[in-house]
Amino acid sequence: MKKAGFIFGAKYGSGFAVCRRQGGSGWSAPAAMQVDGGSVGFQIGASETDVVLLVMNDGGMKHLLSDKFTLGGEAAVAAGPVGRNATAQTDAQLNAEMLSYSRSRGLFAGISLQGATMRPDVDANEEMYGKKLENKEILTGDVAPPAAAAKLETLLNKNSSRKTK
Repeated sequence: MKKAGFIFGAKYGSGFAVCRRQGGSGWSAPAAMQVDGGSVGFQIGASETDVVLLVMNDGGMKHLLSDKFTLGGEAAVAAGPVGRNATAQTDAQLNAEMLSYSRSRGLFAGISLQGATMRPDVDANEEMYGKKLENKEILTGDVAPPAAAAKLETLLNKNSSRKTK
């Protein structure tokens, strides 16, 4: 995600979502997503951020599969290649729907009122699969992953296996 601002700000990013299959037996094909948003406040700078978003429960999955949803606001400072941020949008019982981990590069500081929406990137999905597919079909159905996703699937299987006692 790229972000820039001086009093008024904007951010834009794109990426992919994958879901663990029922019973932990592998991963879904990747579904393209995009984020964009704006902000206003005491802010200055530009940054680029890599984000990993973990969907923790059915409520989060419903948001992810909707046509568009709003991500939470934040007050953030990211300086150079060591910027780190972890956030959780949660309720009073601490049942977070989504957890985010990020790594930032650049210089951005400020406190702002901001909003961002996340939605399916239908054009990227059509380019990747050769036909129009909804993210719900890709993430919950039996859509075969494209060849370009083989390395991602191998890494996910290697680094996210569930250990049984």
